[in-house]
Amino acid sequence: MQQTNTFEEVLNLVTDLPLDQQELLINILQRRIADMRRKELASSSQEALAEFRTGNLKPQTAIEAIAELRTYLNNNET
Repeated sequence: MQQTNTFEEVLNLVTDLPLDQQELLINILQRRIADMRRKELASSSQEALAEFRTGNLKPQTAIEAIAELRTYLNNNET
């Protein structure tokens, strides 16, 4: 059975590490986060490409896309 630590407990454990290990942990986490973001972007791109290929998305110029985005943002301001 795996023990689950709270965020605060993890922070306390990390604080107890020597500085060089804390820095190493930061570097490892930054690389993992970058990798996860790349995977999310790749997945999102694949989904958008599939939608485009099935005709769910229409081709647009950059000017059209920006105008549509501005309209959306102006209509959804809180």
